[in-house]
Amino acid sequence: MNTLLDEYYRHDLHNPNFIERKASLNEESVWIMGIAQSGKTSLIKNYLLSHKKSTYLYLDCRDIRLEIHELNEHLEPFCREHKIKILALDNYRTNIKLFDLEQIILASEESNQSSFETLSLHLLDYEEFLAFESKYYDSSALNHFFQLGGFPAMHRLPSEDRPLYIQKTLFRTLNDIELSIMIQASKMVTQKVSTFTLYERLKSERKISKDKLYLHLQSLFDKHYLYGCEKFNHPSAIKKLYLCDIAIKHALILQKHFGKVFENLIFLELIKHDIECYYDEGIDFYLPQRNQIVLASAFANEHALFKKVEALEGFIIMHQVKEVIVVTMNLENVLSHPIAKIEMVPFSQWALGEE
Repeated sequence: MNTLLDEYYRHDLHNPNFIERKASLNEESVWIMGIAQSGKTSLIKNYLLSHKKSTYLYLDCRDIRLEIHELNEHLEPFCREHKIKILALDNYRTNIKLFDLEQIILASEESNQSSFETLSLHLLDYEEFLAFESKYYDSSALNHFFQLGGFPAMHRLPSEDRPLYIQKTLFRTLNDIELSIMIQASKMVTQKVSTFTLYERLKSERKISKDKLYLHLQSLFDKHYLYGCEKFNHPSAIKKLYLCDIAIKHALILQKHFGKVFENLIFLELIKHDIECYYDEGIDFYLPQRNQIVLASAFANEHALFKKVEALEGFIIMHQVKEVIVVTMNLENVLSHPIAKIEMVPFSQWALGEE
């Protein structure tokens, strides 16, 4: 085992064409949580490469040569002998024993099971996407974002390889039941979906118990492959279902529905900016901390918007909503309404302003 550890220790790390993310590492021990291909490894390597090579040890715990029992026996003595200050365990497994060190960096899809700080690494938001795709910083950028989504590697792949890239990523990281759930979720994105509804869909395809389905579904939520949006003031109500990235929908099913994709993108921008949001009847997203309602309407028209807002007057008055933001593809306008300010904002402008 010491031979393998020494091999890792002497390897030169490579992290070509790294582009800065909004998330970054400091000198504290941390657990980086993010789905497969979200950029955890690049983030770690970029940080390590800013330090003297002899002070850190990077291990990829997927390496089958790293037999856990032997690793637990040899890792700490190796770090002490070589005066390692920073230990980075990529694709960390919880049966690897930790010990006191100046800094430990763990990366995993699993939730934090240590006393370290958690760094949740999302896929690219729209602003980060523009940094990765600087050549598209024009009118075509938004359309390109709809096609590629937020996986950092997508902008380097030919268009014909992108669906297979997503499929391979999911096949490698999810089990059969989780993959089946993701396929069904892709068909029901933005809908109010109960566990029972998913069970009814899946039991026609495979033998599965409700308990087993619940465990795997909860795992997908915990790892942030799926998100559920609560109904305002009704935490026990059925949640609306969203994917962690629209590219997954494109890769898993042929069904097209631009409106649902558009709404999913808006939800993800809210999540990535840590903005508290809920849904309600006729309301895509209610942001209580901002006294805002956000509606997803890619190709809105003023007459339909007035009708929609009229139906929401009771909610607007009761909760003292100050403005209704209608996120569109490219329409921009401010409408005069006696109850609340209605502002039509293009997605690109709205997403870049959501700090």
